[in-house]
Amino acid sequence: MIVSHTVEKIGGTSMSQYQAVRDNIVLHKRKPGEYYQRMLVVSAFGGITDGLLECKRTGAPGVYATFADAEDDSAWEQTLDNVSNRMAQINKEMFGLSPERALADSFLHDRIAGIRDCLHHLRQVCAFGQFQLAEQLQTIRELLAAMGEAHSAHNMVLYLRQSGVNAVLMDLTGWRTDEALPLDQVLEQAMERFDLSSQLPVVTGYAHCKEGLMSRFDRGYSEMTFSRLAVLSDAREAIIHKEYHLSSADPRLAGEDQVIPIGRTNYDVTDQLSNLGMEAIHPQAAKGLRQQNIPLRVRNTFEPDHEGTLITTDYRSPSPCVEMVAGRRNLFAVELFDQDMVGRVSHYAECFTDELDRMKLNLVAKDMNANTLTYYVSGNRKTVRTLVSALQHRFDNAEVNTHKVSLVSAVGSDMSIPGLLARSVGALNKANVPVRAVHQSLRAVEMQFIVDDEYYEQAVVSLHDELVQTHAETVALAVA
Repeated sequence: MIVSHTVEKIGGTSMSQYQAVRDNIVLHKRKPGEYYQRMLVVSAFGGITDGLLECKRTGAPGVYATFADAEDDSAWEQTLDNVSNRMAQINKEMFGLSPERALADSFLHDRIAGIRDCLHHLRQVCAFGQFQLAEQLQTIRELLAAMGEAHSAHNMVLYLRQSGVNAVLMDLTGWRTDEALPLDQVLEQAMERFDLSSQLPVVTGYAHCKEGLMSRFDRGYSEMTFSRLAVLSDAREAIIHKEYHLSSADPRLAGEDQVIPIGRTNYDVTDQLSNLGMEAIHPQAAKGLRQQNIPLRVRNTFEPDHEGTLITTDYRSPSPCVEMVAGRRNLFAVELFDQDMVGRVSHYAECFTDELDRMKLNLVAKDMNANTLTYYVSGNRKTVRTLVSALQHRFDNAEVNTHKVSLVSAVGSDMSIPGLLARSVGALNKANVPVRAVHQSLRAVEMQFIVDDEYYEQAVVSLHDELVQTHAETVALAVA
């Protein structure tokens, strides 16, 4: 019987600060008997998954991308060696000359050797025409991604044991297993092997399962593992440890002394943030927590005494306000104008959406009138050009244009504030930010402003000053 417990996810940047993970998350103000009734779901150490797959920020190829594109083995083997050396260096930094160093190195060498043999054999098999490498690439991607979490989880177990914590490895990577089971079954079977009253499971963020987490969620797979563990075990609370607070704006833009950590919000707000590419949690992961009515807390790894942000289903701010100003840069506004669209907008919209799905472009926002559809999408310029060509081919008389833009949003659990739109536009005008488009929904949880990319930072700062800072100062004066 699992009693009240938490399931906690630790991101890659935090994992790289392993001393802070130990001191601030596991040991902080706890006596030895209080280390338990928790499960820790860990990501790979910072930068390791980028090296194994490809860089999430720049697209620079890692082992996976090099293996997929290389005609011989030398390129991907060198890339694998580079990543392996970085992981070995982490072992050295964590354990020095202690006995745990030998255990960490042995585990790493065994896994890397297995991956190397697998890739070599796959190349040999695919030399025969009956076997296609392309059909195996998704499996290889999952195998490589799993290596990062296996390394970090195993290391964290050894590291915590040095401090007297009875940490145990919950390895969900499916290493050398014969069959893939459904995710929920994988997790339920794994949990049966542990006693949360006396053990602290450190769980690999990647879970090998029948559904194929990477094919469905790509780099968001660890959040799905975290979410399903919390749901299936009926956790008291789900906690995500990040290297920053969920704050009222990006502190790098608005200033660290100006932004305000958000104490409470709801899952509706986290959905809006996900759409902006700054996920508190993957929307599909949030769905399970929301349906099970499990609260989600986002905490700052480096401020262990701060309660962080509590996210629940039914929260609404005590009085209407803007909780956060966030945004997304480097979007493309794809504008489709056609006189023949009048009365047939839904047909054009369906065709537009079909092309977006086919090219795997992410739709962030859209607007429309009688003869014009404008979709704001994220993706690379080459794919957007292909989209434009496809739309022009479908609609001979249409005029299709693109513009590089940014989206800036005011977000809150209840923003039903009279005059909010006028104040927002006034603040942007005062900051000399031209507004290209505005979207305000009836739900009163988000207001979006489309601006030219060069004005993004000015827009964030001006809206934060007007909608968040001014409100906070007014509340402070009222309390005083």
